[in-house]
Amino acid sequence: MSGKTYGYVRVSTRGQREDRQLAAMRAFGVSEGCIVIEKQSGKDFARPVYLHLVEMLEPGDVLVIKSIDRLGRNYEEILEQWASLTKEKKVGIVVLDMPLLDTREGRDLTGTLIADIVLQLLSYVAQTERESIRQRQAEGIAAAKERGVRFGRKRIPMPGCFEELAEDWWFGRVSAIQAGKELGISRSTFTRRAEEWGAGRGFSR
Repeated sequence: MSGKTYGYVRVSTRGQREDRQLAAMRAFGVSEGCIVIEKQSGKDFARPVYLHLVEMLEPGDVLVIKSIDRLGRNYEEILEQWASLTKEKKVGIVVLDMPLLDTREGRDLTGTLIADIVLQLLSYVAQTERESIRQRQAEGIAAAKERGVRFGRKRIPMPGCFEELAEDWWFGRVSAIQAGKELGISRSTFTRRAEEWGAGRGFSR
């Protein structure tokens, strides 16, 4: 490519250091003035430095990144950015951690095709892994529930007079607000726990 070569460095938090990415950019030959750094999460593309860089890129320019995940939080977004940069803006991309992902001119058609195939394969593998993780999590949660493990916030223990007040509430002898005040809990917490208590005894409204 005959245009300029830019390096994009991103770290997810301000506490992280960009040293390794910067060293890789310099070793590749990106000039200091063409390296841009952004310290922001990749959870979305509301990233001013990245967006400004993309606006600056012109056909023939090259964008160098250390790893493919610098382009986005997931492979759907990465694929979208890849297509936008390479096919719409006609920009070359070099991924330093994966030499096959290099779309600069000088590579033959086969090389470009391989880059696209590798990217699609990575996307498929990542999506499959995410689905596998979700399935394992669901299976683990189901198994834990069968063993009696409770999830969520730790339940507030009820004072000894709770059952008496719960019964009074079920039969209209006290309001949830009054019972909650007496127990030192919120009306909603008392109502929820009293409903659970009553349901366990076959009460219904």
